[in-house]
Amino acid sequence: MDSTPEPIEPANLRFLRLLVTGMTVVMVVGLLALVVLLVMRFRDDGPILPENLALEEGVAAQAVTMGDGWVAIVTEDNRILIHDRITGALRQEVVLSPGAFGASVSE
Repeated sequence: MDSTPEPIEPANLRFLRLLVTGMTVVMVVGLLALVVLLVMRFRDDGPILPENLALEEGVAAQAVTMGDGWVAIVTEDNRILIHDRITGALRQEVVLSPGAFGASVSE
């Protein structure tokens, strides 16, 4: 058996080892929290659209915006269709003039 005594660790070295261990624990907990938040965020189904919301034949949507009680659909033929969010009924239709807002997307 070896009878040499264990070397005494300086106090500042022990403090440094505890500090590094604590920082490692904080980093692991933070990384786990980020992963949990990302998983929770991506599980979200997103906004609920009415089942009977349908566009006319040949009309393609360019953008969709939702507000409190309404859904606005910008179409490729320069119209904004505003539907009721619950029933899907068309509330209003706004026709945009082709050159009023700069170059069109189809150019």
